[in-house]
Amino acid sequence: MGYLERGEGRRVYFEDHQGPGRPFLLIHGWAMSGRAWDTTLAALRRRGHRVATFDQRGCGLSDKDFADTSVAASIGDAVALVEHLGLFGVIVNGWSLGGAVATGAAHALGTRCGGLILTCGASPRFTCSDDFPHGATTDEIGALIGSMAADRASFFKGVSQAVCARPVGQAVEDWLWSMFMQAGPAADDSLLDLAKVDQRAMLSGLGAPVLSIIGGADTFVPAEIGEAAADMARDGTAVRFEGCGHAPFLEDFPGYMDAISAFADRLDREARA
Repeated sequence: MGYLERGEGRRVYFEDHQGPGRPFLLIHGWAMSGRAWDTTLAALRRRGHRVATFDQRGCGLSDKDFADTSVAASIGDAVALVEHLGLFGVIVNGWSLGGAVATGAAHALGTRCGGLILTCGASPRFTCSDDFPHGATTDEIGALIGSMAADRASFFKGVSQAVCARPVGQAVEDWLWSMFMQAGPAADDSLLDLAKVDQRAMLSGLGAPVLSIIGGADTFVPAEIGEAAADMARDGTAVRFEGCGHAPFLEDFPGYMDAISAFADRLDREARA
């Protein structure tokens, strides 16, 4: 583990778990932390992969008082971490808001990125527009943030209970809640910023293969967004987990690992060809 200096006298927390295999960069969702990936991270390490994670600005063990907690800032942090660690052929995997960060990082990394995984990713857009009829409205996102003002603890408790559509147990819900409660108020701004992000041109121009993981019962990022991502990518594949909500890596862990491992194996085969 370590800290990456990112200006403003502030630091971003990261972990770099060594392994001989193709590296992964795991990017967590809004107001979560890298701990959300613990089960996935352990499984990837057992398969021999090198795995890096980081806590986005305002979240987890990263500094809470960054002036800039935009999606673009997190993209910059992800790219800086990949360069700092000297990773090549990295698979960038982003969950939820982290999907937008992952798409931006994959685009900026160019040939250093071997593949992009969007795990219920909020990319290419999280909000609807005249020519993109999927997702929430910007007003709805603003109202959501406003609803936290009176009681953040209860708000995040409710979100923790709604993440998964399949039963995952009280321990998992409490674990999600504990991560939410680590996030500082500045993290709220990243969700407001996400409402303005449009990555359609970026995603359609991406050279790396894209795997879009979709939760069929996801109430946070509609399945149509994940399907649109796979459709507009040059080399896009969608894997849909019926009955799963916003976290297939928790709700159907064996199936999720099969999907991302098959993707990594494909990239390795193509690299050897």
